[in-house]
Amino acid sequence: MPRRSPSVRSRGLGAELRELRTERDLTSRAVAEQLGWSPSTLSRLEGGLRGISPEDVAALLVIYKITGTERDRLLERAREADQPGWWEANWPGQTGLPKSLVALIGFESQATRIADVAMLLVPGLLQTAEYSRAVMVGGGLTAQAVEARVAARLGRQAILSRPEPPHFQVLLDEAAVRRPVGGPAVMAAQLRHILTVIDRPSITVQILPLELGAHEGAGGSFVLLEFDKGRAIVHLEHAAGSMFQDEPDDVAPFIEIREALATHALSPADSADFLATAAREHEKDARQL
Repeated sequence: MPRRSPSVRSRGLGAELRELRTERDLTSRAVAEQLGWSPSTLSRLEGGLRGISPEDVAALLVIYKITGTERDRLLERAREADQPGWWEANWPGQTGLPKSLVALIGFESQATRIADVAMLLVPGLLQTAEYSRAVMVGGGLTAQAVEARVAARLGRQAILSRPEPPHFQVLLDEAAVRRPVGGPAVMAAQLRHILTVIDRPSITVQILPLELGAHEGAGGSFVLLEFDKGRAIVHLEHAAGSMFQDEPDDVAPFIEIREALATHALSPADSADFLATAAREHEKDARQL
């Protein structure tokens, strides 16, 4: 079989192919034997760990007896699987963008539900350019790297304005609301921006007030990405980089944390009132400078 580099699209297509196989009560070994592949090859293909060519898909669809428009759709997905997304095409060789960030942007583009548990900063998908720039500068990045990251971060936000956007759930700690990143004026504008976007039915923001004390999210921030096809993924960041987890046993605790925090946090309506009050306080501080 021709080998191609795996992509986010490959992962979604692989999940669909796995579903077709299981629906027909076929084992991976039985299918692999018919095609002269090893079971591990099919497993990697279904898991999105290797590229998927149209030839691979066509061979599998014969075994699964898929014809007509459904066959055409899956073959078209295979032809598009190795096409770069905007985040790859705009930065050849991923210049200035870490591989983990490129992967995250790709996963965000395919997710149907994104939950961001944010303990320190406003999530990137909600950041204004000024806030994002202040975060990057505070992190010690060079001017060139800062502008590349800010542009990428703003580009990521386009998924929230799609005709069928993912549901974006934010559980935001009060500390992130109080911290005047970029100064009080920048912070006030940032909170006003959040108040604007939460009018969209696909976006939910809930505040975790400081009075909760220690809670399930105190262990740190994370992003949980869920997909129509394929396993959920957790993205974790740390000082030395970031990592992804998709083994169900590893992801399950984060799903539980998300659900518990949504119960303990302020309601969306009360959170909006909280953000409006905090914005006014930052605006007051800005006038006093």
